[in-house]
Amino acid sequence: MKTVSTARSHGGTQGVYSHASSACRCDMTFAVFVPPQAAKAPCPVLWYLSGLTCTHANVMDKGEYRRMAAELGLIVVCPDTSPRGGDVPDEPDNWQFGKGAGFYVDATEAPFSRNYRMYSYVIEELPRLIAENFPADMDRQGVFGHSMGGHGALTLALRNPDRFRSCSAFAPIVEPSTAGWSKGALEKYLGGDRSAWRAHDACALVEDGHRFDAFLIDQGSADGFLDEGLRPWLFEAACRKAGIPLTLNMRDGYDHSYFFISTFMDDHLAWHAARLQTR
Repeated sequence: MKTVSTARSHGGTQGVYSHASSACRCDMTFAVFVPPQAAKAPCPVLWYLSGLTCTHANVMDKGEYRRMAAELGLIVVCPDTSPRGGDVPDEPDNWQFGKGAGFYVDATEAPFSRNYRMYSYVIEELPRLIAENFPADMDRQGVFGHSMGGHGALTLALRNPDRFRSCSAFAPIVEPSTAGWSKGALEKYLGGDRSAWRAHDACALVEDGHRFDAFLIDQGSADGFLDEGLRPWLFEAACRKAGIPLTLNMRDGYDHSYFFISTFMDDHLAWHAARLQTR
């Protein structure tokens, strides 16, 4: 692991790091905020998964999470959204696929299966690196994200309820197998057999019997992607049928941007802290 940069913030340290990823077969960059409490004892880990076209830098620069994370004693880890590099296959003219659009799946279709293994990267490889290099209590982990990253957070939590104690999302893609801006990516990554997509679809996972203790979702009513891509009411219906507690906040007048995310960031950090602080 290489240190790209570090900076003092709210008594803690915001760092950016890189390493050669065996899962993605390329160099990967990620950000970690370590709160001041970590100087005395390992702290809970909260994973933030970013959305389409983003890197670790979007939330690090615009998410406004450090003050509250420092107050609550949370380590915040922000991975990249996809593999990077000149040898990684891409569709440069398609912002909904390829670099910046890994969808947190392990691709099975060539040529993408070689590099696009973001599920394994976030669930297996990067946690090992965090455990080895940071004062992290890996028995207390939560996950949240935005848009494509919200999709990732919901699906990772549903598939790994023993790993994550808490899960929330900002404007998540809740049913990517039917959404206009995601079903094309799933087909290219996972093939034409839609049954294989269900493991990466939050609504389908709930329908197939996967469970999680509770979810928090914030969604802007003025989000331009609401009706075609996000459709939180589908996940609300699935959770209601399954008996899974879901708090869905429709935020009047808010869009899909980091102005929206930063406004409600403190609420999400407090949600996670309440579930992560006890051993």
